[in-house]
Amino acid sequence: MVTSLYKAPAEPGDRSRPKRAEAFKSWLLEGMPSPSGKPQQPHQETEKPQSWWRVMCLTGLDYFSTLGYQPAIAALAAGVLAPLATIVLVIVTLLGALPVYRRVARESPRGEGSIAMLAKLFPRWWGKLFVLALLGFAATDFMITITLSAADATAHVIENPFAPDFLHGQNIAITLVLVALLGAVFLKGFKEAIGVAVILVFSYLVLNAVVVVVAIANTVESPLQVGDWWGALTTQHGNPVMVIAIALLVFPKLALGLSGFETGVAVMPQIKGRDSDTPENPAGRIKGAHRLLTTAALIMSTFLITSSLATTILIPAAEFQPGGKADGRALAYLAHALLGDGFGTVYDLSTIAILWFAGASAMAGLLNLVPRYLPRFGMAPAWTRALRPLVLVFIAIAFAITLIFRADVNAQGGAYATGVLVLITSAAIAVTISCYRKRQRGKTIAFGAISAVFLYTTVANSFERPDGLRIAALFILGILIVSLLSRLRRSFELRATHIRLDSRALEMLAANEDGPLRIIAHEPKKLSAAEYRHKIEHAIEVSHLPDPRLALFIEVLVDDSSDFEQALEVHGVHRHGFNILQVHSNNVPNTIAAVLLHIRDVTGLMPHIYFRWTEGNPITNMLKFLFVGEGEIAPVTREVLREAEPELIKRPWVHVG
Repeated sequence: MVTSLYKAPAEPGDRSRPKRAEAFKSWLLEGMPSPSGKPQQPHQETEKPQSWWRVMCLTGLDYFSTLGYQPAIAALAAGVLAPLATIVLVIVTLLGALPVYRRVARESPRGEGSIAMLAKLFPRWWGKLFVLALLGFAATDFMITITLSAADATAHVIENPFAPDFLHGQNIAITLVLVALLGAVFLKGFKEAIGVAVILVFSYLVLNAVVVVVAIANTVESPLQVGDWWGALTTQHGNPVMVIAIALLVFPKLALGLSGFETGVAVMPQIKGRDSDTPENPAGRIKGAHRLLTTAALIMSTFLITSSLATTILIPAAEFQPGGKADGRALAYLAHALLGDGFGTVYDLSTIAILWFAGASAMAGLLNLVPRYLPRFGMAPAWTRALRPLVLVFIAIAFAITLIFRADVNAQGGAYATGVLVLITSAAIAVTISCYRKRQRGKTIAFGAISAVFLYTTVANSFERPDGLRIAALFILGILIVSLLSRLRRSFELRATHIRLDSRALEMLAANEDGPLRIIAHEPKKLSAAEYRHKIEHAIEVSHLPDPRLALFIEVLVDDSSDFEQALEVHGVHRHGFNILQVHSNNVPNTIAAVLLHIRDVTGLMPHIYFRWTEGNPITNMLKFLFVGEGEIAPVTREVLREAEPELIKRPWVHVG
């Protein structure tokens, strides 16, 4: 880059612009470390571990807040069958999702979740692509949580009897304002407060319990309404077998009531364990997570069944239709109708608060999820190291989703359910594979059956409401494009997070006290004595190697080239009378460059590396380097060294013949 020493005189009034621009850039990229080859850490703040029931409230922001819209969506989707379809949902929750995630919690106690389990089961490039696809569905889940929750909060604002008339019909505008406020809070700096979550969730559940108890009491006192519902049910669906069959078919539309399990595992690091817990066996934390998941599932199941029964019986079907007073807010409708507008307004405020905070929880999940995986794959642009650019991207996406779906709660239900179901299905499959590999036959069969149920539900939901697949496909495509471009851009970085030379390797380096160190790159697949002698003869002939007796060989054994960063262990090996530095890594040139710089720093001697030109098409060799870790080794090694060490006199020498 050429920098001119001439600076044009600033125009009057323009002197502050460069300073403002620089200040804005500094503010926007605050927290982004300079590139150093070190692993990128997620954007998260360390919090003191809490009791499991307090952490459950953090999970409940996502899980319990679905009561704001779930009964209305169930009634709209299933009609008079809504309570029966909800019972199916509860059975799947308690006998399917809960056992799966209890197993996930046991095998992933650090909060990595089912995605990390699958990443371990499917290594290399196909595994990475699979994980990126799951991240697309996870992003769909979190993004729709933000937009759907804001849209439902808007519905509670507008339908409140004390709301000004000018707010009616402004669903999109109000939702956009709520989303923008969410972004503004994170741009300023947001710290998840479990204390706030406890207050919100506790008050929300208490208010819902009051509404449900009063509603159930009204159904008991109104046998006529119960009779009307039962009559409609038996008239429309007289055959009990058909009733069950239809309830099973309708169940996928209610699947968004399963949200919250993946979040429940993700917050595990915040659960206080026992004093006897160890990193290898955090038994106390796992037990706390099991209590969290089980208690949350039981509470939610109870509310789902009772609320669905009460709302279906007591609310006219027309009110569930788009534009109706119970559209997206069935329990709020009952709160106003049965307990008065004063209590109903308190209920509305509580619902708006927890829905908005659920969006905040989802945003925090996104800000943790993206940096957790992509930088490890070398697939995160530089700006993802800072929190605020990510917030702006996510808010822009939330704006687009809100406009596309016109802030309609019911329209977004399919997309939300798709993201939730894909994550739960992947978790069930991961647990099934884990049980199979551990030869647990009974559990393999049980979890295999659960996986089949979730797979059917996911496919049925995707066919009936393909919006979720379209949105997830866009997220996956965006992640793949950004990831590929980032991987290409970061190809010439030093990728070693740590380098250690064993004692034998240090002895080999110490044999040449005066330096410089002469190191010959060697293909580890050619291990005969003749191959080593041929390499030395070629280095003498072409590259004028001074003294072959002091030459070392370096061999890089490529393991998983899809990994980006790795700690390097360099071992000294004697073979056929030659001294060899051997290292396992995910690529050849970046590893050689990192080892050369480390040797320079450890010994104080300047390394010289000797290569032969790689045969074949240069473009093909470059693609081999990008995806296999081999290929155009000599020029890439030199470029990595040039990027890492700008001073020529301090840069290890590269000889090619």
